[in-house]
Amino acid sequence: MKVKRVIPASSSRFNALLFNLITVAVMLVSLTALLLGKLLASHNIGFLPFVLSLPPVMLWLGASIFVYASIAHHPNDLTTHYNKWAGYRFYGVMGSLVVIGPVIYDLLGGWQGLMLVLGLAVAIIVPWALFDIYKAAREPWADMTIEVAINE
Repeated sequence: MKVKRVIPASSSRFNALLFNLITVAVMLVSLTALLLGKLLASHNIGFLPFVLSLPPVMLWLGASIFVYASIAHHPNDLTTHYNKWAGYRFYGVMGSLVVIGPVIYDLLGGWQGLMLVLGLAVAIIVPWALFDIYKAAREPWADMTIEVAINE
């Protein structure tokens, strides 16, 4: 037996925005924690900026996989389009930083290297994600009706 279900436009729009919204928040929190840690750190606890800035990014890196996967098969093609490109952008930058990050960190050393690596990630991800949020919020979203098979 098949039942018709309605997916509201607001739900499709929210799912299209979700990955980008959380990514922007996490990147800005991480950069803020790095700057705050640098201000608070003395020479005795120079690892404080590193300790404060990485957990938000690492937690989101793990959680983002579940967010991405939960939206990847949304029935609305526009929702999956925005989710796909947000994932490409985030995972691409994070993967690139795994390769070039240690080189930058070794060249500059200490918190300056970490600041440049994280700053580079923020400079690439945040403006692009904000632009996608702007575009997705202005799309003409419409309610969708889908048929769902129910086992009795």
